[in-house]
Amino acid sequence: MPEVVHVIDDDDGVRDALAFLLDVNGIVASFYPSADAFLDALPAEAGCVLTDVRMPGMTGLDLVRELTARGVDFPVVVMTGHGDVPLAVEAMKAGVRDFIEKPFDDEHLISCLRGALEAARSSEEPDQARRRASDRLAELSARERDVLAGVIEGKMNKQIAFDLAISPRTVEIYRANLMAKTGARNVAELMRIALAAGL
Repeated sequence: MPEVVHVIDDDDGVRDALAFLLDVNGIVASFYPSADAFLDALPAEAGCVLTDVRMPGMTGLDLVRELTARGVDFPVVVMTGHGDVPLAVEAMKAGVRDFIEKPFDDEHLISCLRGALEAARSSEEPDQARRRASDRLAELSARERDVLAGVIEGKMNKQIAFDLAISPRTVEIYRANLMAKTGARNVAELMRIALAAGL
């Protein structure tokens, strides 16, 4: 049985565009106009979920929480046209694997989905995941950890700078260091590493 990307978006045009993109890239997908429609069908195929975050009725984040409550373990990638750091933080804390802002780069989306499908196949134990994430944070300086804590709380650079009595430009430098040292490609991945490490 092939792995399936379960796509949930209330916009017909977005679903059609994603159907073409995924088909061209050889990814099997099924499509749902709402989180409720997906939950009603709750497919048994292995795979992952790609969902819009802002939809009528149940939102993408509500869906993640409902899947967790039901014990359904699909890696979830959330996409939104209204992305901001606090929303990314909320999504990651709810258990989202990745967070993508619209309009997104096609290659980046495909890469995220392949990573999510790989995660669905992974048998890595939670302790192993925690150790691996902790190893990626081991080289951070005390100040970089302070900045990371601010990012995890969903604070903007100016707020982190105020809290730490440093300049916003210095916070930007520390954030760049965080990305380089952890190998994170974006805030969502940095959040995933930090949360997996138990921060």
